[in-house]
Amino acid sequence: MKQIGFIPLRKNSKGIPGKNTRKMVGRPLFTWVLGEALQSKLDTIYVYTDDDTIIAFIEKEYHYTDKIVPLKRSAESATDTASTESAMLEFAEKINFDFEVFCLLQATSPFTKATDINACLDALQAGKDAALTVVNTHRFTWNADGTPSNYNFLERPRRQDFEGLLIENGAVYACKTEVLKQYNNRLGGEIALIRMPEDTLYEIDTETDWEVVERLLIARQKDLKTSQKITHLVLDVDGVFTDGTITYTKDGEHTKRFDMRDGMGLEILRQFGVEVMIMTSEQSELVAQRMKKLQIAQVFLGVKDKYTLLQHLSIQQGFSLNNVAYVGDDVNDMANICSVGWSLTPNNAMVELQTLADVVLTKNSGAGAIREACQFISNYNKRF
Repeated sequence: MKQIGFIPLRKNSKGIPGKNTRKMVGRPLFTWVLGEALQSKLDTIYVYTDDDTIIAFIEKEYHYTDKIVPLKRSAESATDTASTESAMLEFAEKINFDFEVFCLLQATSPFTKATDINACLDALQAGKDAALTVVNTHRFTWNADGTPSNYNFLERPRRQDFEGLLIENGAVYACKTEVLKQYNNRLGGEIALIRMPEDTLYEIDTETDWEVVERLLIARQKDLKTSQKITHLVLDVDGVFTDGTITYTKDGEHTKRFDMRDGMGLEILRQFGVEVMIMTSEQSELVAQRMKKLQIAQVFLGVKDKYTLLQHLSIQQGFSLNNVAYVGDDVNDMANICSVGWSLTPNNAMVELQTLADVVLTKNSGAGAIREACQFISNYNKRF
């Protein structure tokens, strides 16, 4: 049974301009659900957008998988007045309804996990026609005429005695092909309800919403992690290996400065079985040459969505993020800093990172920070 994911994205957003590509915990907002979809049971995930920059980003960023496919969306289906269903049907016709299960995923729901997606898919496999995610809220609701709609205010129940209400959180919708064809809708027939945590009910329509969701997402990532023996060290480059400065000539990048003591620290660490990986957003030949000199095999250049790549590598190579130590210095490292077993920053890292990291090193980037991190890991593993 072919199960596809569908993420509709529009270039323009009224409430928060550029919302879909704006960084949420250091990653473009839409990549939170896209990364989870990649880890789910979906066979293919289509990102349907009128934004050419998003299409280019996806083609470059997720070259390591054929599971993510960007498609150009028509201008007609991307207007303020166009419904999501119109985009769904336009897309379905474009690929000739080549699927048995259609799964709509909303980019503005960054709390969605692969397990939520899989639960909806499993419900359809079990015989349901459609499924959607809901939240059980214990709010008391009222009608416009001043009457309560879901409780008796003369006998106000305690929270633990109140069943509450099930409300759509707009995160995941799944249906079989015949449902989409028959109803021209994401839902129809016999419907399953998949519960998600109450904080996933937040919608991102204002700057305040954005700040609240970002804080909750940071808290969730930190709550999910536990510190275990460190088997992998993942390092950013600029602002970690180097002091963050680059000299240029008219022909482009010219030099970077590296601390030789850092290289020795990594060599010693590898002798104790710790795998070293490099993950940087820069596409730099100088970096490639330096890492070759250090005999580091796993070097990933030009990576913007570091968290999804790290998740992918952990599954592919069979290690847990709880076994990872990560050293970063700026906002594009934020998701990994919040998610790995041990996170470290140089002493001169951005304040936003220092407040989230487990360890703020005493040394600055390019001046012994990596060597200090290696010593920390070595001592920690001995005690572990």
